[in-house]
Amino acid sequence: MAHTLVGVVTSDKRDKTITVATVNRETHPLYRKQYTKTRKYTAHDEKNEAKMGDRVEIAATRPLSKTKAYTLVKVLEKSHGTVELKEDIDDPAGN
Repeated sequence: MAHTLVGVVTSDKRDKTITVATVNRETHPLYRKQYTKTRKYTAHDEKNEAKMGDRVEIAATRPLSKTKAYTLVKVLEKSHGTVELKEDIDDPAGN
C-alpha cells in the first residue's frame, strides 16, 4: 500500500496539478506544548477534478516532475464555496 495523506486543496491554478496542505498536531518533546505543523505537497490531478477548498486523499508515486511526487486518489469532500468580503463604499454616515 502506498503512503497516503489527507489534506485540503489550497491551489488548483496549474493544469493537472494541485497543491494540498496537510495539518498535523505535534507535541514538543521537552516542553510538552502542542503545536500545529502545516506541510504543502504538489500532486498530479489528471482530470482536473479537485477544486480549491476540497478535502482530498493523495498517494505517493514515482517523481513526476521536480516538485510532484504524489497523485490524487480521490476527492473526499467537495468545498462549500468561498465567502468574499466587499467594502461598503456608500457609507450613509459619511465616515
